[in-house]
This record gives sequence, C-alpha cells and structure tokens, in this order.
Amino acid sequence: MTVFVTGGAGFIGSNFLFYMIKKYPDYRFVCIDKLTYAGNIHTLKPLMDKTNFRFARVDICDRAAIYSLFEEEKPDIVVNFAAESHVDRSIENPDVFLQTNIIGTAVLMDACRKYGVRRFHQVSTDEVYGDLPLDRPDLFFTETTPLHTSSPYSSSKASADLLVGAYHRTFGLPVTVSRCSNNYGPYQFPEKLIPLMIAKALHDEPLPVYGEGLNVRDWLYVEDHCKAIDLIIHNAKEGEVYNIGGHNEKRNIDIVKLICAALGKPESLITYVADRKGHDMRYAIDPAKIHADLGWLPETKFEDGIVKTINWYLENTAWWENILSGDYQKL
Repeated sequence: MTVFVTGGAGFIGSNFLFYMIKKYPDYRFVCIDKLTYAGNIHTLKPLMDKTNFRFARVDICDRAAIYSLFEEEKPDIVVNFAAESHVDRSIENPDVFLQTNIIGTAVLMDACRKYGVRRFHQVSTDEVYGDLPLDRPDLFFTETTPLHTSSPYSSSKASADLLVGAYHRTFGLPVTVSRCSNNYGPYQFPEKLIPLMIAKALHDEPLPVYGEGLNVRDWLYVEDHCKAIDLIIHNAKEGEVYNIGGHNEKRNIDIVKLICAALGKPESLITYVADRKGHDMRYAIDPAKIHADLGWLPETKFEDGIVKTINWYLENTAWWENILSGDYQKL
C-alpha cells in the first residue's frame, strides 16, 4: 500500500506520518509539501532515513509535477492536509488560500481520477459551519449542519469540500471528508494560540488575546485526530463526511490563564487586543456519527493533553526557537 500525504511537513500532517509509519511499517509513505512558511522539513528528520518514506517538495497546484509523482509512485490512498490555514493571513491575502485550498485540491483529485486511486481523503475543518452562539451550549455541529463560512480561509475549505463531493457524484471518485475541531499537540506552528502563548510566556512577552477572550473552541489532541483519519481511510464508505471533535470546549482566555499557571508566569502578561474581523464565537462538534460508524472516540482529556503539549514545547525549545528565528526555512 502506498499512501500520499500532502502537507506532511505541517503540524497535523507530520503527526499523521509519525503515527502511520509506526503503525504500518509495511506501507510506503510519500510526503508532498511545498514548504511554505508553515512547513518545516526539520520536523520530518526522524523519517528521512526510513526505506518506506520519501519526501517530495512539490506544490499541489503544479499539475505537471503532481501527475509525474502519481505516475512514478502510483498511490493507493491520498490524504490531503495541504492547506493555507491561518485565518488572520486569509483576511490579509485571500488569493493564496483560494489557490492552494481549492485549485490544489482539484489538481489532486484530477490526478486521483487519472491514476485510479482507491481513496482520496480531504482533511477539512469545523470552521466551514460558521459559529454557534455562546448562550446555546446545547447546540453542536453535525455533518448535516449547513455550511456558513466567516472568513476567506473557511470559505476556501468549504469550497474544496463541495468540490470533493461533486467529484464523487459526477466522476465516481472514491472520496471521504473529515471536519475537525481545533487541534493541539507537538509540532504546531507557533502562530497558533497554544504554542504562541507558550513561546511568548517563556520569553516574558505580552500575551495577545482577541477581544475579551470569550471565544470558545473544541480542542482535539492531534494524535486522536490521526487515529480517526486512519479509521476513515481504511473503513469508511465512499462519499461519507465525518466530524471529528474532542468534547473539550474551552474559552481562549481560560487556556491562556492555564498556560500562565503551568509555566509559573503572571496573568499580568495577558494583553487584550482588538478583536479579529468576523471572529467566530463558538465551535462545538458532535462526533456521534464517527463513533457509531467506526467506533472512534477522543481518548485524550484536555487536562492531560495540555500537560503533554506544554511539556513537549519545554523539552523541544530548539524546534520552535528555530522557527521564531527563521532558520527553519534554511534547507
């Protein structure tokens, strides 16, 4: 079995590769990554000498290069993590999000059609559903929740999801889609909330919090997410969409205060800044479908996962310091 993992030098993609290579030593894995600012080749160093692993620096929008790689490797499964994913950056420059997240997905699916791939899996986000009100804790996103996007980022991901569904219906492409809640864990790029706050707190820098920090997110430990995707690509029926959530709803401000306490830093470092444009208030996923169909449930409680995450960043300061200095982009 040959598995293509696009965006594998990023946060979730690299964790997925580590998990899968350990679990399936007889599979061949090809990591495809353009190595934009969020891709870190140094993360994949432990895999580079493995005989069943190959890294290819390719842009998924480059049709000729993608087709050449498919022709050479003939993958059985393609898991598409490759995406521009930072909401603030999508507000500043929507175009690159439309290119990578929509056109890149189309190029991959065209290659899958041409070369007869058994399964194309699209990794999406709960942000395609928009947000939920803070005063309705009984409401959750399900797979039938209408798409209602708030940012260029979420709009580009929703567009890709619809395109994946269209390729299944029109061309019979064997596809699945998963929509996850906020991931956290090792190797997350330090522009995201948890690693950003850890890094800034360790340097005794101000901790910027949007608005009053009341926005609620459903936190999913990254390894639990990887296990869910593993189940989907091997066992789910074609054409299915699955929500993957952690059942760990937390306010942003509470997470920042928790990090301060864990690191012995004063809450006076917290600095409230102007809120993000179109900022979604609450995300919450109901993962009942994936539990019923595939038996998946999140295994990691937030209280345990955040401790593991903080300890990882404390033990791997060279990894994220290398990113903050910009040296990580030197190949």
